[in-house]
Amino acid sequence: MAGTYSGAAGGPGGAFRAARRRDRRAPRIVALGGGQGLSASLRALRRLTDELTAVVTVADDGGSSGRLRDELGVLPPGDLRKALAALCGDDEWGRTWSEVIQHRFQSDGELHGHALGNLLIVALWEKLGDPVAALEWVGRLLGAHGRVLPMSSVPLQIEATVRGLDPARPDELSTVRGQAEVAVTPGTVEAIRLLPEDPPAVPEAVEAVHAADWVVLGPGSWFTSVLPHLMVPQLRDAVAGTQACKVLALNLVAQPGETEGFSPQRHLEVFLEHAGGVELDFVLADSAAVGAVTDGEELRDAAKRLGAELVLAPVAASDGARHDPELLAAAYDRIFRTHGRIAPWR
Repeated sequence: MAGTYSGAAGGPGGAFRAARRRDRRAPRIVALGGGQGLSASLRALRRLTDELTAVVTVADDGGSSGRLRDELGVLPPGDLRKALAALCGDDEWGRTWSEVIQHRFQSDGELHGHALGNLLIVALWEKLGDPVAALEWVGRLLGAHGRVLPMSSVPLQIEATVRGLDPARPDELSTVRGQAEVAVTPGTVEAIRLLPEDPPAVPEAVEAVHAADWVVLGPGSWFTSVLPHLMVPQLRDAVAGTQACKVLALNLVAQPGETEGFSPQRHLEVFLEHAGGVELDFVLADSAAVGAVTDGEELRDAAKRLGAELVLAPVAASDGARHDPELLAAAYDRIFRTHGRIAPWR
């Protein structure tokens, strides 16, 4: 049976922090992803632990990030910036810096569309010559509640095999290259790969996964934020071999373009096709979102094929399109506490 429960006992927020203080040691958690999905997960997880590491995709080639990587040959900073903003605290300092690094310039010149945080990150990369050290400097400035790491040390490009790119040829397979293009493709994404092939992982990211108590994947853009981590051999092997428990958080709705028409279980089937031997312990899904499209049995069966237990919980905000940080934190907290015996908090 899938686990079901609602809300946080005793109220969210303060109750989590009080419980965390009572723990002998908060769990070491590594969250893998990118974009808004990873940000949602980080806003929840930072309520539960001070030992939090975000490992972020570096394949963005659109907008400000794309312009900076093309002009300067750097890693795309956008998803790294969003992760740092999500780790900012709820006090005045944290809220202010979160807004500042997310600020985008509006002008008729070259600065138009650039996010201030992107420029700050790239400036520190150029000054220090070390992407990891530079991100730690930014994190200290922001008072971030955790650490942000790129998943690879080189800029990556996503290439997808897409069926039916041309509506007049629905069965024809085509190649679409670039994260920005894959995210909005009108066809059905069949598979993805990274260029260059077998890219190097950032050593600190691999070490963090091996040292973790829990590894969290998703939610997020399935083909461009969640699955790319499994395309980096050293990182995939670390996720497969770690003693940590692994939780995959499903999206609330299918993403227009990238996963148009996907059911919750189809997301898991695609994950399995790209998993490369990675098994999971838990699949977390919103109870209302699942109930709106299925009775849950097919999703439960799909989770079992990944070695995982399905956990249903209310994690959506009132609009049903975004994860609520407090509800998502409650769901993660329940999983960690109920099943901590599987991977004891050291």
